[in-house]
Amino acid sequence: MQLAKPRIDIGLATNDLAPMLAFWQGEVGVPLDHVLPIRKGQDQHRHDVAGSVLKINHHTAPLPANPPSGYRELVIAREGLVAPRALADPDGNRVSLVPPGHDGVTQIGVRIGVRDLDAHRRFYGEALGLPEERPGVFRAGESLVLLEPDPAAPADAQMQGPGWRYITFQVFKVDDEHAAVLARGGREALAPLTLGTTARISMVRDPDGNWIELSQRASIVGSLT
Repeated sequence: MQLAKPRIDIGLATNDLAPMLAFWQGEVGVPLDHVLPIRKGQDQHRHDVAGSVLKINHHTAPLPANPPSGYRELVIAREGLVAPRALADPDGNRVSLVPPGHDGVTQIGVRIGVRDLDAHRRFYGEALGLPEERPGVFRAGESLVLLEPDPAAPADAQMQGPGWRYITFQVFKVDDEHAAVLARGGREALAPLTLGTTARISMVRDPDGNWIELSQRASIVGSLT
């Protein structure tokens, strides 16, 4: 996969915006970039995390009580730390601030609990085409995907629900990358579509059903054609 931005973005969903913003902006110290209206009843509060985007999707309607996805934790490298600092936001989403280089993370890492490590290694290495730095650890530019065996991971993760719900890779040609992922064994969740003049996106799913967005964003690549 050809990345247009050498970093992963990550999205969560919440019904309780004010304490979430206070935690992420105050306790974690990530600045708000802007608020993007998605649809009636959903606004996306986009925060900068060392060049990655933390997308806090606020829903006014109650979110369905689906179980957590396989996305377990956001790991953020932070200068000045001598030991990891484990935190959880008001909704219980885990985040760790770590010294740069801890577990190989120099920017951000996304920790994913998986039911079948070998199946996910094939998916991230073959279907997505990410280089594997060590068993179960894949590099996406400056960011890392950290796979961990977890028998409690979902077998069919849902996009809708509270908590961590998806990650995003910015690419140059979403139609080409989407087709390539499917040809190499990935599952389609959403066929490519254009969102106004902002982006052309699609969604695929990993072996446990976790949702992964492929995005061709005009502000990064300059064209949606």
